[in-house]
Amino acid sequence: MDIQQAVKTVLGNYANFDGRSGRPEFWWWVLAYVVGYIVVAAVSRTLGMGGLLGFIYWVALIVPNVAVMIRRFHDIGKPALWVILMFIPLVNLVIALIFLTKPSDGPNQYGEGPQGPAAPTTPPTTPPAPPA
Repeated sequence: MDIQQAVKTVLGNYANFDGRSGRPEFWWWVLAYVVGYIVVAAVSRTLGMGGLLGFIYWVALIVPNVAVMIRRFHDIGKPALWVILMFIPLVNLVIALIFLTKPSDGPNQYGEGPQGPAAPTTPPTTPPAPPA
């Protein structure tokens, strides 16, 4: 998944709080959101509007931010209520570092996972050739 695909997926699931989001989708979205916010804030200040456009940007994207965060928590098997802790200063940094960077757990009560079911692995049928 690249940044463009992540942004399309998150905005396409604007208010979808069900399912799962993998690490690439979440972190590419975070990067796009932060870069977008910096650009909007710079334009706002250049136009002499203070932080008005930045505030509008934040309000417009709060729902997809929370939705992708809930889906990311679902991906590691945590309930949506964990998102409430993300709004507590300093606690949110610890949670982000520990949980949001954790890899997918595989199938859980929230679904198969963002990559779909894993391909079954079969052991090789013939033993490898001995070294010469």
